[in-house]
Amino acid sequence: MSVNATILIVDDEPSMLRYTKTLLEVDNYSVETAGSGFEAIKRVQEGLKPSLILLDMAMPSMNGLQTIEECKKIRPEQKIVVLSCVSDTSTVVQAIKLGALDYVTKPFYKSELDAVLKRCLEPDKSAKGTVDMQRYTVSGDVQIESLEDDLFFLAASPQMKQIRAQVSLVAKVDVPVLLLGESGVGKEILARLIHKMSIRAHRPLLKVNCAALPAELLESELFGYEAGAFTGAQRSKPGKFEQCNRGTILLDEIGEMSTALQAKLLHVLQDGSFSRLGSRSNVTVDVRVLAATNINIEEAIANKTLREDLYYRLNAFTMHIPPLRERREEIPLLLKHFMNRLSERYANAPLSYSERLVRACMLYHWPGNLRELGNFVKRYLVLQDEDMAISELETKGKGQGNGSTGASLNGGVVAAPEGGLKSLVRTLKDEAELKAIEQALVATNWNRKLAAARLNISYKALLYKIKQYQIVPPGSTRLSEPRTGLR
Repeated sequence: MSVNATILIVDDEPSMLRYTKTLLEVDNYSVETAGSGFEAIKRVQEGLKPSLILLDMAMPSMNGLQTIEECKKIRPEQKIVVLSCVSDTSTVVQAIKLGALDYVTKPFYKSELDAVLKRCLEPDKSAKGTVDMQRYTVSGDVQIESLEDDLFFLAASPQMKQIRAQVSLVAKVDVPVLLLGESGVGKEILARLIHKMSIRAHRPLLKVNCAALPAELLESELFGYEAGAFTGAQRSKPGKFEQCNRGTILLDEIGEMSTALQAKLLHVLQDGSFSRLGSRSNVTVDVRVLAATNINIEEAIANKTLREDLYYRLNAFTMHIPPLRERREEIPLLLKHFMNRLSERYANAPLSYSERLVRACMLYHWPGNLRELGNFVKRYLVLQDEDMAISELETKGKGQGNGSTGASLNGGVVAAPEGGLKSLVRTLKDEAELKAIEQALVATNWNRKLAAARLNISYKALLYKIKQYQIVPPGSTRLSEPRTGLR
C-alpha cells in the first residue's frame, strides 16, 4: 500500500472527519480535511493534488455528486471514493457514472476502508505480468476474466476497459442494469460478469430469451402456473423468477416482450411480487434484474413497443457495449483466446495465424461481432484451411462494400497502411475515434460538454481530442492534416 499518500476527506460531520482522519493517520497517510464540497473544490483549485479524495455524498449546499462533477472539471484524473448510506444506491450509481472509483458504506470499519484504499492507491499491476491466473489474468495491458461455460471477458480497448471498471462498481450496487449493443457484442457475457462480482454470486443466474417464446408461454416461463391454469397444466410449476430467488435473472431481448407482459414485469420490479398463472395469491421474490436488447430505445418508446415506465425502471444503470468494428485492436487477442479455448474443447492442437489471415480479420467489418468471430475461429480450426478462411472474409467483405484492401468505417474505405499490423490497428482506431467524436459534436450541436458526456469521456479529454484531430465546426476548414496515422 502506498505510504505517505495525501488523502483529502470531505464531510460536513466533524465527528466523521475526526474518525476517518484518525484511521488514516495510523497508517502514515498525509491527511487533509474539508467540511464542505465548496471548500474541497477551492482547495483543489488552489493547487492541492490529493492521491485520493474520500467524499461524503449527503452534504448541504453542494452535495457529493456536484462536488465530483466540479472536481473532475479541474482534475479529470482525480481519484475519488464516495462515502454513502446503505439506502443510497441511486446516488452511488450516479457517482459511478460521474467517475467515482469506488464507494464505502457508512458506517464502516477500518478493514473496509483499508480494502478500498488498497484497490485505489496500489500501483497498477497490469504491466507486471500475470495476476491471479485462476480468476483474473492480466497480460501486458490486457484484462481477461474467465467465466463458466468456456466464456471469457476481454478488455484491451479504452472502451472495454472503462466498461470493466464500471462493472466492478455497479456489480456491488443491487440495482437493475440495462445492457445495450448490437447482436453478438457480448451482452450475456457482461451480465455473467456482473453476477459473478455481485453479492448474489453464490445464487443462480438464469437467462430467459424474450424473443424465443410467444407471449403466453413467456409469461408461464417467467412467472410459473398453477395446476389447471390451462389445458395440459396437470401440476403447478414455478417460473424463472421463483427459481432464481435471491439470485439474478437476465432478460435477453427485452424489447421483444409484449407490452401486456411488460406491465406485469414492471409490477415485479416495483414490489417484488407477482401471481402465477391461475393463482389468486401473490409470490414474493428478491431477484436482481439484468436486461439486454439491441433495439433502438427511443424508437421503441415512440412506437409504444417498449413501455416508457419500464425503461426508466430498468435504466438504473446503462452500459453501451461497442461493436467489434469500433475496437478492432482487440481482434488479434480475441482470435488467440478463441483458438485456445476451442482447441481444448475439440481436443485439437491450436492453429497459428499468419499475418495475412490476421490482416484479413482486421479489415473485415464483423456485423455479427464476437459471435461471428467465434464461429469463424471454430470453422478455421475444424477445416484447417487458411486460404478458404481468408476467401470467406473477402467474399463477405465485398458484400458489405469492403474489399480485401481496406476496412469500411461508416461507408469510408481506409487503405491498409504501410508499416504492418500495428500501423493498421492504429489507423483504424484513429479513424473510428474521429468519426465518433464528429458524430457526437454534430448530434449535440457542438455543445462540447454534452458531447463529452455522450462519449463518456471528460470535457478536458474531448478538448484535447478536438485539437489532436483538428476538428472544426461545419463551414470551417482544417488548417493542416490531423496529427495521427490517418490518411
